[in-house]
Amino acid sequence: MTEIAVAAFSALWLGVLTSISPCPLATNIAAISYIGGRGEGTRRVLIAGVLYTLGRMVAYLGLAFVLVNTMLSVPQASMFLQKYMHMFLGPLLIIVAMLLLGVIQIDLGGGDVSERLNDRVDSLGIWGSLLLGIVFALAFCPTSAALFFGNVMASLGAGSTFAMPLLYGIGTAVPVIVFALLIAVGSKKLGTAFNAVGKIEWWARNATGAVMLVIGVYMSVRYVFMA
Repeated sequence: MTEIAVAAFSALWLGVLTSISPCPLATNIAAISYIGGRGEGTRRVLIAGVLYTLGRMVAYLGLAFVLVNTMLSVPQASMFLQKYMHMFLGPLLIIVAMLLLGVIQIDLGGGDVSERLNDRVDSLGIWGSLLLGIVFALAFCPTSAALFFGNVMASLGAGSTFAMPLLYGIGTAVPVIVFALLIAVGSKKLGTAFNAVGKIEWWARNATGAVMLVIGVYMSVRYVFMA
């Protein structure tokens, strides 16, 4: 029961950390402001925020579900994971930790809106926020990619094809909804809140990376001595 609770909290926490990472956070705020700004009134901004958040959740949940379910449902892959997962989990955690700590830096491109996507979003009206959420969720930044695949690994370890990815998706939604509310009410403290979240994210990301690094090293060393 304790292991399930830890795994569930980890998935939720990785989702929150993904959403407040610099690249996704800036993209989230820009996207909600862009779509909500095309109409007037608090209601439109809130609806845009909810649809955009739903789009991100669907993208993360769908991709994670497909990856985890495919790996666990294919007999050969499932047997391979059962036999060798403990061998690779430690080194994989170390790699994810190094990405979070900035030791390894990979340029995966940004979340810029192309002219074609911009036109498509405009043509869909308020529903364009749903499409934008899906597209931006799949336009991984290095940190968000590390956190997402960290959740995929945790899901594989827990044998969860739905619950863990769902909790991760919910985690990514929480900060976006908060900022959508701030934008909707025209909060003058949005900039202050953004800076505060940026500082919290730095500490949270590095703390998470440090914990992952310790666990990864421990699991790797333990395997070497137990092999």
